[in-house]
Amino acid sequence: MLTLASGASSVVVAPEFGGGLTGWVLGRTPILRRAGPQASTTGDRHGMGCIPLLPYCNRIRGAGFRWRGTDHRLEHNFGDNPATIHGLGWQRPWAVTEAGPLAVLLTLDHQADAAWPFAFGASIRYMLSGTVLTVAIGLTSRHDGPAPAGIGLHPYFPKGRDPMLRFDAAGVWENGPDCLPVRHGEVPVGWQHREPRRVAQSRLDNCFTGWGGSAEIDAGPASLRIEASAVFRHLQVFTPSWGDFFCVEPVSHVPDAVNHPDVAVDQAMHVLGPNETLSGTVRLCPGGAVSRHGTADAPG
Repeated sequence: MLTLASGASSVVVAPEFGGGLTGWVLGRTPILRRAGPQASTTGDRHGMGCIPLLPYCNRIRGAGFRWRGTDHRLEHNFGDNPATIHGLGWQRPWAVTEAGPLAVLLTLDHQADAAWPFAFGASIRYMLSGTVLTVAIGLTSRHDGPAPAGIGLHPYFPKGRDPMLRFDAAGVWENGPDCLPVRHGEVPVGWQHREPRRVAQSRLDNCFTGWGGSAEIDAGPASLRIEASAVFRHLQVFTPSWGDFFCVEPVSHVPDAVNHPDVAVDQAMHVLGPNETLSGTVRLCPGGAVSRHGTADAPG
């Protein structure tokens, strides 16, 4: 594991455990949930503080899809869950390409296999500037034809300080009993977050559309602003009643988009040609440390 430190801000990166974060503290305040012992010692990714999402986000129904006339079956990666979940980046070891006290660059070379039938190269750069953590994610297709692609970030935030969540959104997907989207529409009154809403009042595992790229968490000393570049067109919000955490996930497409050829273009997975790249940044700004430039820009 690698530690990035800037003043009172300290981030622990775990390249060997899916390129994720086992924790982030500001002084004595955890900004992300603290990784459980199973994450820090055995590499159990289910206990991480933050994981990357690629080459797809959230779930793929039935662990399979049809792409350009060919049926693809994926190996199950989440116990006995019938869907595949969160892509494969969070379950693979990443290489450390560059490392310093304030930044680290991780890379992953994927060859087509049972987890994903399209080859790609990926990178994650974690950068601390003062108290702000910037995460830059990129995916470059190595397939010899058009291939679907998606990226996202899946942070876990602690519920301990009765946090409130605020963001605006134009629409939301309602789910079926399998937690997969079935209907898109306006945001119900009970799900609206234009004004701060207590996380404890929510029971969400839903994808919000047209969210504008910014969200705020009011949690006392653990308060945070999320700023995401335009490629992260949607926000997946997960507020389980049974957990001591909640998730606010900037993602590039809606869940199971690869199985919905009729989904709106701005909600579908991106399609990359050979050597084309999908990339974006997410800035996590504790307290009042908010970018002066508003929504984050994609890296050049």
